[in-house]
Amino acid sequence: MPIKRYSKEFGKKEKVLNYATQTYQLSRPNKVGAVMALIRECQPKNFEDWQQWYFENAHTDGKNSSKVSPQSLEELGERLYVKIKEIVIPEWTEAFNQLTLQDCIDYIVNLTINRTYDGFIREKSVVHDNLIKKFPQVKFEESDPVLDHAGDIDYLGWVGDKAFGLQIKPVTTRANFGNYSASERMQNSFKNFMKQYGGNVFIVISLDDKIKNEEVEAQIAAEVERLSTK
Repeated sequence: MPIKRYSKEFGKKEKVLNYATQTYQLSRPNKVGAVMALIRECQPKNFEDWQQWYFENAHTDGKNSSKVSPQSLEELGERLYVKIKEIVIPEWTEAFNQLTLQDCIDYIVNLTINRTYDGFIREKSVVHDNLIKKFPQVKFEESDPVLDHAGDIDYLGWVGDKAFGLQIKPVTTRANFGNYSASERMQNSFKNFMKQYGGNVFIVISLDDKIKNEEVEAQIAAEVERLSTK
């Protein structure tokens, strides 16, 4: 018997709705709560149980936590509509009007060759020109392709038989998405990494060979100390 689906289909509108929601962070835990953690805690028997339990228990993450309500979700939807109508559509219309065949060719080549190389060099520089010098007792190694793809881990830092993970992002990530934070999917991935390797995962924001979120170095130092004493 096929599983009944409750998700609504939005057809061709799905792409623009998803793009704007992600760009303006309207479905992050600080807006709607940690929904996957909530539903696992709830273990609902049916959809109605989950919906009722969510609105009774969901709170936004962050310093100014507040209760999630049908009204707060409606307000997020209204914000999404304004963002799409006033920002996304005008920006996309301008981009569509200016787009050329050469832009498309150049973009694919740039994405495949240039950005891959830039990212590879940036990651190596962050580790070899910074972290290895600061933490000589740690053995850093590139993650294998499966872990990189599935777990969003670029490097492992071995402390004895335990390891912490590094995800290295360019500074443009923070510029594009505000104060960059891992998505809920990534957070779950990081938890799985910790279960397997014993250490936390740290997001390093880099500008060329420099670490911009310098506070992460103190966090890594504390993690090295913790893993050293386990």
